Amino acid sequence: MSRPVVFTLFFAAVFLQAGTYGLTFMLPKLFEAFDANEKDVGLMLSITTISTLISVYFSGHLSDRLGRVTTLGFACLTIAASLLLYGLAQSVGTILILASIFLGAGWGITYSLAPVALTKLVSSAERVRYFTMLSIFVMAGFGLSPVMAAIMFDFGFSIADAFFVTAALCTVSGVIFFTLVTPMRTHALIAGAEQKSSLTITSVVQVFKSPAVIPVAMVCFGASVFAGMNNFQTVFAEDRGLNYSNYFLVYTMTVVVFRVLLARFTGGNSPYRTIAFLQYIMAGSIILFMFSGTSQTLYMLVALLFALGYGVSYPILVAMAANDADEDLVPQTLQLFALTYFIGIFGFPLIAGWFIVEIGTTPLLALVAILAVIEASLAAKRAFQNSKSDA
Repeated sequence: MSRPVVFTLFFAAVFLQAGTYGLTFMLPKLFEAFDANEKDVGLMLSITTISTLISVYFSGHLSDRLGRVTTLGFACLTIAASLLLYGLAQSVGTILILASIFLGAGWGITYSLAPVALTKLVSSAERVRYFTMLSIFVMAGFGLSPVMAAIMFDFGFSIADAFFVTAALCTVSGVIFFTLVTPMRTHALIAGAEQKSSLTITSVVQVFKSPAVIPVAMVCFGASVFAGMNNFQTVFAEDRGLNYSNYFLVYTMTVVVFRVLLARFTGGNSPYRTIAFLQYIMAGSIILFMFSGTSQTLYMLVALLFALGYGVSYPILVAMAANDADEDLVPQTLQLFALTYFIGIFGFPLIAGWFIVEIGTTPLLALVAILAVIEASLAAKRAFQNSKSDA
């Protein structure tokens, strides 16, 4: 198997399983079918958070025994099982709890190990480019799955059917990863055994003492912002009489197009300044959404600006986490990056669901905007510190 074919299949497998996270945006509609509300969505996602954090922490230990790509294959099958259970659920109970546990375990492993597996195939100078490509396929997968669900719904299918279809795609993804075990080992830049990936207390302390602690912390704020805007977008849209599928379509197309255009962009002379600029745009888009009302035009502009700010800054931030890390701690740093990401992505909906039910959507958006400003300001501070040290 040639190197280009290996990359093509790897990214295809990533794309097929990435739709999973996009379907979590559909959970409010799925839960609505059995009279559950946003609080229940937040509760199930909090269970997913716990499962995710445990799986991310132990993903390195598991991959050290099975191999990274083999572990990715099994994780995809775990995700498929979770989606099947979500589709079969008829009430908030044991089935949903198991589905949430399986989702966290599978998604945590795939998200944390995919970039680690990719580092064995690319040099440090190529990381921004290939991490951007990885993020393109991840974003395309989970951005298009809500659109697919909406289209299926329009044709008379249920939201549960969308979960069944995505479960099948995740199974295919797992099979692809299993076929890539030997080819990826063959094309590794450094021959021999894989670098140890296990997270230990010592390695965690070392990462937190390194410059990589800033991007590791920043991604938690960014993930909370992303979850706050997207996980309950169906609720925001229905409150205002807007079409949420248009939002996700514009968001996904903008992210994919700009990431493709900037695939060779390394962040410029000051990557953190670039990140700060983009994330202030992200914060501005949220503030605009607070006051955009029922305007479909402004709704599309919000989707575009949020996609530009969050979507383009994220892969640069991942690369900065890897580049700021000690070389022998890159796998552990990327796993911690994923760990804090998931704290925000699955943990924040618990807060967001409570806000929506008890306080309202506008206060939630205000909180999300504040978190976006904090993340952007951390990047700006780091850029200023780097410019002083260079001088």
